[in-house]
Amino acid sequence: MIRPDAGSGPAVDVLIPTYLRPAALAVTLTSLVAQTWGNLRIVVSSQTPLDEPILGPEAAAVVRVLRAEGRDVEVVRHLPRRGMAEHRQSLLDRTTAPFALFLDDDVLVEPDLVERLVGAIRRTNCGFVGSAVVGLSFTDDVRPEEQIVEFWDGPVVPESIEPGSTEWARHRLHNAANLHHLRERLGPADRLYRVAWIGGCVLFDAEKLRDVGGFGFWHDLPETHAGEDVVAELNVLRRYGGAGLFPSGAYHLELPTTIPDRRYDAPFVLQPA
Repeated sequence: MIRPDAGSGPAVDVLIPTYLRPAALAVTLTSLVAQTWGNLRIVVSSQTPLDEPILGPEAAAVVRVLRAEGRDVEVVRHLPRRGMAEHRQSLLDRTTAPFALFLDDDVLVEPDLVERLVGAIRRTNCGFVGSAVVGLSFTDDVRPEEQIVEFWDGPVVPESIEPGSTEWARHRLHNAANLHHLRERLGPADRLYRVAWIGGCVLFDAEKLRDVGGFGFWHDLPETHAGEDVVAELNVLRRYGGAGLFPSGAYHLELPTTIPDRRYDAPFVLQPA
């Protein structure tokens, strides 16, 4: 159910890049139907080849539901494929809202997640707040050695984090079902924690992301690359700060990656902005 007062809050553009995942995309879109945040526009950017439908029938059906409920949904085809950084930049270029939620096409989110993310970023005035995706197939795989969390007890401040540094190891908290196990131990109260980077579901202050160059570094990358989202987050983190939202409220569908060649890992080869 959409909160009756949510429309008076700042607008959020939900940006979904997608490629050859029609069923997963339908699940992701379905989880946006019941979002409690009302002032929401959804942009789906598909890199499906021209000889295939831009959306599969399942996703197209959910788009009709979203529009029937008053959601603004834009569906575009973005070709040729020049890599994920360029694809993300094209979505940022389409953004008109003050906040941009980059949401991967294989992530399911809880109904109040956008509202929680907006509340957190407005309270902190930082560059991004993200929800790391949880893999619930690992519910029985408890990893206490990876469940180290550093909560922000004061204001969120900028941090400079280098790939491979001690702080870089914070990303291990996002493995498997670690955040689920931590939620079972610590309860559901919202808190923010220190991160190196977050994959899959990240809300940016759009102007702050643009100020550090967005994903414009795509020109310096080969078409086949990974880690472009990490580079953008490190740049925002360095100038404006960023945080992870706990509990997460985002769940990974645990599909095989559409980028199997990960030899060119952007944060390890690009210079900081």
